[in-house]
Amino acid sequence: MTTQHLAAVLDEVDSTLDASLARLFDFIRIPSISTDPAYAGDCRRAADWLVGELTALGFDASARDTTGHPMVVAHGSEEGPHVLFYGHYDVQPVDPLELWTAPPFEPSLVPQPDGETHIRGRGASDDKGQLLTFIEACRAWKAVTGKLPIRVSMLFEGEEEAGSPSLAPFLEASAAELKADVMLVCDTDMWDRDTPAITTMWRGLVAEEFEVTAADRDLHSGMFGNAARNAAEVVGAIVGRLRDADGRVLVPGFYDGVRELPEAIKAQWSRLPFDEVKFLGDVGLSVPAGEKGRSVLEQIWARPSCEINGVSGGYTGAGFKTVIPAKASAKVSFRLVAGQDPIAIRDSFRAFVRSLVPSDCSVEFKSFGAAPAQVMPLEGDFLTKARQALTDEWNREAALAGTGGSIPILGEFKRRLGIDSLLVGFARFDNRVHSPNEKYDLSSFHKGIRSWVRILAAFAQ
Repeated sequence: MTTQHLAAVLDEVDSTLDASLARLFDFIRIPSISTDPAYAGDCRRAADWLVGELTALGFDASARDTTGHPMVVAHGSEEGPHVLFYGHYDVQPVDPLELWTAPPFEPSLVPQPDGETHIRGRGASDDKGQLLTFIEACRAWKAVTGKLPIRVSMLFEGEEEAGSPSLAPFLEASAAELKADVMLVCDTDMWDRDTPAITTMWRGLVAEEFEVTAADRDLHSGMFGNAARNAAEVVGAIVGRLRDADGRVLVPGFYDGVRELPEAIKAQWSRLPFDEVKFLGDVGLSVPAGEKGRSVLEQIWARPSCEINGVSGGYTGAGFKTVIPAKASAKVSFRLVAGQDPIAIRDSFRAFVRSLVPSDCSVEFKSFGAAPAQVMPLEGDFLTKARQALTDEWNREAALAGTGGSIPILGEFKRRLGIDSLLVGFARFDNRVHSPNEKYDLSSFHKGIRSWVRILAAFAQ
């Protein structure tokens, strides 16, 4: 029955695109900025807007109060495989306002010279346009068949742009209700403007700051130079010991549990239209760093990294001051891959630093988070079906991509609900998310809806 109705549901998406777009415009007009308390009422209004739309579609939907902004939870009544779809209705602040070419909460269609049309407005891509592609796909199925082909639940939060402080407690309290077979997450990108992608791996994170103290005050370099320990020099020596000449991280045990990339994935990545020279050239570089003998994609997606995010100490103001710094610090982050234990890495890093601090100096540490990497099982039934559905819609082999970033909330879903996340989204790298003149391509919105229609049908088979 599902296959029989697929063409009619896709036709419904095409014929009602203007109405879908009007709903997106209404949604964007709500200035749901989560980080500014002045917009708390608008965040509530956005949550209520979603509840109204979902209730009208036959979902059991409600806005659940938290210590922050509301969670929107919706459940369908159908049988079959059960998916939990996640998105967020909050948006970033719009500053600097003067750089917008039109008011950020007055969405508009902007034709482009290449024939594309941009949907411009804050939240158009991140994440209102993205999450609405799924809701509109459900709407099309309901319009044609009166029901969805599988069981669907939805969870929309209003604090993603503020660090999701209410999410973990809410998941803990609602785990039994939210349990599903797979999590669907839309807040992600395509490979390029014509190639869909499923993000199957994302790196974990350990973020640390250490501060070395030498003398009890800054010292005159003429009076104490050579004789007194320089805290900035100590910090510089430590960060200089974190990698060897071939780019390998030297923290003991850092590579414990790290596995080589499967040959099938390596071959698939090699077929992707990716220009390593342009990738670095676009940021003014030309020589790959990191582990020698690894491709750029492998380095940023599938290998762990160590980066110095900032170093400070001594006099850094205008002019010159000849001091020997008593204190200096460095911020260091590690991006982790599957198999690495973030707590073990943090502890090993701290022991490594302590081993390099002179006996007459001291060191203190501050943690800014530790989260494991996540990997979607490549042989999973949901992934296989979603990939084929995307390939059918876009007439391009859907890429199985990684991301060099870390997505801590996905770890929360795995830890609290025990389910894997499938990341499918239709944003493009030039969508200017978090920046003035954010946009979402009209083709992304349209074909995104069609893609979810196909994925729901595929999951029903």
